Amino acid sequence: MSNQTKPSISLSDLKSGAVVNMKDLYDDLEYTADELAEMTGLYDQTINNLKEGQIVKGRVVSISDKDVRIDIGFKSDGVVALHEFGEKQPLALGAEVEVFLESMENKEGLLILSKKRADFVRIWEKITHAHDHDEIIRGRIARRIKGGMVVDLLGVDAFLPGSQIDVRPIRDFDALVGQEMDFKVVKINQPTENVVVSHKVLIEKDLENQRGAILQNLEPGQVLEGTVKNITDFGVFIDLGGVDGLLHITDLSWGRVNHPSEVVNLDQTLNVVILDFDKEKKRISLGLKQLQPHPWENIEERFPIGSKVAGKIVSIADYGAFVEIEKGIEGLIHISEMSWTQHIKHPSEKVQMGQAVSCVILSIDKETKKISLGMKQLEEDPWDNLLKKYPIGAKVKGVIRNITNFGVFVELEPGVDGLIHISDLSWTKKIRHPGEIVKKGEEIEVTVIGVDSENRRISLGLKQLEENPWETFESVFPVGTPVTAKITKVTEKAIQVDLPYALDGFIPANQLNERGKDLAQSYKLDQELTVVVIELNKEDRKIVLSETEAANISNKEAMKSVAGAGGNDSAMAAALKEAGLAGAKKKASKKKEEEAEG
Repeated sequence: MSNQTKPSISLSDLKSGAVVNMKDLYDDLEYTADELAEMTGLYDQTINNLKEGQIVKGRVVSISDKDVRIDIGFKSDGVVALHEFGEKQPLALGAEVEVFLESMENKEGLLILSKKRADFVRIWEKITHAHDHDEIIRGRIARRIKGGMVVDLLGVDAFLPGSQIDVRPIRDFDALVGQEMDFKVVKINQPTENVVVSHKVLIEKDLENQRGAILQNLEPGQVLEGTVKNITDFGVFIDLGGVDGLLHITDLSWGRVNHPSEVVNLDQTLNVVILDFDKEKKRISLGLKQLQPHPWENIEERFPIGSKVAGKIVSIADYGAFVEIEKGIEGLIHISEMSWTQHIKHPSEKVQMGQAVSCVILSIDKETKKISLGMKQLEEDPWDNLLKKYPIGAKVKGVIRNITNFGVFVELEPGVDGLIHISDLSWTKKIRHPGEIVKKGEEIEVTVIGVDSENRRISLGLKQLEENPWETFESVFPVGTPVTAKITKVTEKAIQVDLPYALDGFIPANQLNERGKDLAQSYKLDQELTVVVIELNKEDRKIVLSETEAANISNKEAMKSVAGAGGNDSAMAAALKEAGLAGAKKKASKKKEEEAEG
């Protein structure tokens, strides 16, 4: 180089990649021929290294109201839109800037450059570096979108999934907008330039050490403080400081709990006790009610037998209703203990879910934790005075409520029923079913024949409305008395007949004239027979007759008169005398007296 003024651009500057203008290189006063040749070669090499899609350095040569002209050392300048620099980047002529070479030449012969793209590439390089080297980047949550949040990460939009914000469920996503926090880049998609970040992984990393310490010292019986993290139908998940435990619904309260949300709230802080810890599966079972006294302690002292208590219906079954008389203490009102008088088919006829009721403690079984309650005991038992109201022998009226094979139920008053046994329907008829005599819903008069207050039973009689005719029958139909009978039923071994006074008689097969044959062929229904009484048992109300004995009586005409006398005692006596059987009645009466004296 000559002794003239030192050039503004040195050879070392050009070698280091400085941006120069060709005009400066051709100043003969500044460089020797050899220096100029070497610098020209380096300049040509620089132009050949420029490629589209790379970041280059340039100098601001002019600034207008719309764009900025930048010299990057190419044969032509490039332009960048002014708004790409932003207000935070002051511009001055000659300032060196980094730009992105988008196109070598447009239709005007100018380079197409982008400052915004150059900035994005530099930021993208930082994000990529943070991802590759597991570094933390500070960012600001910009807005909420479907599935998560958008984070401003060094000027680039990144996606923060809702599940990656915190270890605890987020209740209010909108409250996070505008907050700054640290993030870890968990995923980068280079072709689409998408970034996924997480804040949760940083929290989990901090909690990992706490989790290890907690698990190492965890033992059943410990009481720890925790926060309600999640509520499900079956229980509550409690955050114990990096470790989650399950508080089952059955361990929330000694009382009945339909849903855990009745007892706890999200984010609520509470003390719980460790019930069990599975070290292999790392499962922790927690309890809340175990921190409270057991409600069954001193149960007999707090709820003595016979005391009146108030409670709420918490469950209804077919057999009764369960009443919560205190948290954790429930008793059963059996359906039979709901009313003295009403015929309750289902407890819902008397009580409803959630209804407040009063009841009486009937019994307590502390071992099985069962309490029997009663509602009807709050009222006077009508059976206590029932004997006074319905004395034995009283004639009362009632409505037939039900008919069974064994008898008839008669409602005397609401809730008070009496039973007419089938044997108390008639003195004389052998009744196969009560429906032959009475009908359901019919009002009838009956006689009270028995009251059992302890077992709550009233025995009624229909036949007792009349005197027992069997006392008379014994004198009217003594053994040996002929009588006319009408056949009402024929079986293989006997015939049943209808006698005067609505009596039923019984003729054994061996007392029939046509014995040894098919009785149904020889004897027909409604056929009349002349028979003789061979047995009368007033206790069993049974009359046994004989057709063969009637055939042995010599005076047939007189016998027919006897049979036809029916219920006329005078006619019967005269007919017996004429038939030569006048002593039969006296003999029967004498025998009765002897049995009485004996």
